[in-house]
Amino acid sequence: MVRAAVLPAVGAPLEVTDIELPEPGPGQVRIRLAAAGVCHSDLSLSNGTMRVPVPAVLGHEGAGTVLSVGEGVTHVVPGDDVVLNWAPSCGSCHYCELGEVWLCADALTGAGNIHARTADGTELHPGLNVAAFAEETVVAANCALPAPDGIPLTDAALLGCAVLTGYGAVHHSARVRAGETVVVFGVGGVGLAVLQSARIAGASKIIAVDVSPEKEELARRAGATDYVIASDTTPRAIRRLTGGQGADVAVECVGRPATIRGAWDSTRRGGRTTVVGIGGKDQQVTFNALEIFHWGRTLSGCVYGNADPARDLPVLADHVRAGRLDLSALVTEHITLDGIPAAFDNMIAGKGGRALVVF
Repeated sequence: MVRAAVLPAVGAPLEVTDIELPEPGPGQVRIRLAAAGVCHSDLSLSNGTMRVPVPAVLGHEGAGTVLSVGEGVTHVVPGDDVVLNWAPSCGSCHYCELGEVWLCADALTGAGNIHARTADGTELHPGLNVAAFAEETVVAANCALPAPDGIPLTDAALLGCAVLTGYGAVHHSARVRAGETVVVFGVGGVGLAVLQSARIAGASKIIAVDVSPEKEELARRAGATDYVIASDTTPRAIRRLTGGQGADVAVECVGRPATIRGAWDSTRRGGRTTVVGIGGKDQQVTFNALEIFHWGRTLSGCVYGNADPARDLPVLADHVRAGRLDLSALVTEHITLDGIPAAFDNMIAGKGGRALVVF
């Protein structure tokens, strides 16, 4: 039996309780968690914006140590440190064959599996495949990536989602070039990773936008050169800060129609707008036909940073070890499993960066 944070039903409060976790079967790995980040996607799962089978153990950003492995697992052994990959690619679907592994058609099939049981026998699913909001978890072998050397596991946990997403949004989706101007909407965990990544890319001006004045110091430490309090006039403020043109690149990390539209309006003619935030299917963003032609902007979605974790983790590790990427700067609160509901409330209220569950 291990403690875990369970979502009993969509819209219901999380319950921290004991669950019965089986030993790993063929092709599986059992992991003792060191840390797990509380991501906005976990909130989206709990409120039904994203749909997965429930009841479920949530949590998809984490790192830990291998306790045991099932038959056929050879790339990790007990005692190895690993980073969880919540969206493992199958390698054989249409998207994987195109090299677009972040769009793998089978990445989330594991979310429908039976992961564990509560004390009364209720079957539980593994949220986004890895069920990281627990002292221990059992995952498919391709969900466990060797952790980079020289990086504490409590920091490495953030590589599994926030940093891969933020770095990928800048380097793979928007493809920010040295000297360009970048505006980032939303200074949460992913937004802070985007700011750091824009700095690494050599952006000349990095503008952070958020509803909270209290996040300015966080944003500037991450690389923001300017800070704008979000309002109806945000695009006008961005143009003033960019010589009247608008930013070369806007990255939206909120997932709301108003901020997506604001990011688009803040981008210069011919610029690129990348949407990282996850909105609801009933939320509409509208454009008129003339403006699409006139502005010549590119609007693109960004799934998991358009990243390939196996390829990108070593690159991120090099940035961390060289001091260019500060993982600890993304974290504004260290909590236990019991603190996750309050961390959800803080995300809804727009407070803080990443909350990190430390086991």
